[in-house]
Amino acid sequence: MTPQLQQAIRLLQLSTLELQSEVQEALESNPMLEQDEGSGAESPEADASAGQPDKEPASTATDSNGDSENIPDELPTDSNWEDVFDTGATSFSAPEAGSGRDITETITVTGQGLHDHLLWQLELTHFSEKDRHIARIIIDSIDNDGYLTTTVDEIQEHLDDRLETERDEVEAVLHRVQQFDPVGVAALDIQDSLQLQLQQFDATTPWLKQARLLLRDHFKLLSSRDYTRLSRKMKLPTDDLQHVIHLIQSLNPRPGSAFDDAEPEYIVPDVYVVKKNGKWQVELNMESTPKLRINNLYASMIKRGNNSKDNTYLRDNLQEARWFLKSLQSRHDTLLKVASCIVDRQQGFFEHGEEAMKPMVLRSIADTIEMHESTVSRVTTRKYMHTPRGIYEFKYFFSSHVSTESGGECSATAIRAIIKKLVAAENPAKPLSDSKMANVLAEQGINVARRTIAKYRESLSISPSNERKRLA
Repeated sequence: MTPQLQQAIRLLQLSTLELQSEVQEALESNPMLEQDEGSGAESPEADASAGQPDKEPASTATDSNGDSENIPDELPTDSNWEDVFDTGATSFSAPEAGSGRDITETITVTGQGLHDHLLWQLELTHFSEKDRHIARIIIDSIDNDGYLTTTVDEIQEHLDDRLETERDEVEAVLHRVQQFDPVGVAALDIQDSLQLQLQQFDATTPWLKQARLLLRDHFKLLSSRDYTRLSRKMKLPTDDLQHVIHLIQSLNPRPGSAFDDAEPEYIVPDVYVVKKNGKWQVELNMESTPKLRINNLYASMIKRGNNSKDNTYLRDNLQEARWFLKSLQSRHDTLLKVASCIVDRQQGFFEHGEEAMKPMVLRSIADTIEMHESTVSRVTTRKYMHTPRGIYEFKYFFSSHVSTESGGECSATAIRAIIKKLVAAENPAKPLSDSKMANVLAEQGINVARRTIAKYRESLSISPSNERKRLA
């Protein structure tokens, strides 16, 4: 493959955010490229002027009134360039009145992690040096959900290598750590965490006593959703039991989840799908990447037949700039072709939703636009489409098919949507089993095995029927 083709393929498989970084790197490394601030596309005179005798450039810049700015040869004593000339606003500069610029747009705030939050509380708690060491080991053993990933015996065994520690000492420090924020942290399991959270409730809270009893003595029945036996064991009518369960459901099963310190991942759509004059149309998101063009001033400096080092440097960079712009244009054209083909084939989805999705594979798109299947695969990976129904990755619109009684085909995505709809509308006291959902789909002419229903249900993170059971 030629270097130009390799560059075009590499740009094609980049996500929008990665492409922005690539464009910025090209702007910084190639003097022949400049950002088009809206004065027009690449000027044809740039190519025509390359190799022609130099034109005399303007020696001074002019302001809005046409007057030349006089730049002094020397700066005043004890001053910097920034003190005399405006170099542009920094990230934290106050915005000008009426500019509409949001000062927070360039400020990134990283949240505090759970372990940092616990260590901060540890420093504020009165501990002996020995207990502080034990507490640090306990905190290091807590996962991101807030649960202790080791046992008290294992912590004690680990500590015995360096200092003598009794089990009671470890348990006492663990009890202190369990009083830290967030409530329910450092628990051994979910039952322990929920019990710790209930301890923080006011004693006058309705159904608190029953909730504590349920978690202490009947947690297995609650986990299996055996509400009939649970009602009999606790000697509570169904309505009262429902109040107790609602109190427990108000607790947080993952107390550490609020302290997720992972950096947010942003999605920038590559194309927009809009309906104009009754037809669905695809538009490229040109705002996601800077518009580039050839720098006319540098291009005009190239002299034909001049083999000097400087002239060769300019000529090579001009050629690279042209290749880069051509690769960018090729990427835009390919994205538009693939997106338009997807929209044409999935009209039903845009009109009626997921249940109207049609089965589609990469080869069908590749054959339509006369491109290789691997090229279509690159285009549909980490590329996103903004639609009135939300933002979707291109790959979302590709799915396998299931045969229907009429001899047609139904998309796997459509089947998942039907399953999601059936679960949302089911009786919570008598949830639909996989076999019953297969029967419902068969009545609609879609032949799906029970195992297939189970696979699609699991892909939607929907629990089995016995775990979805709720009190009526």
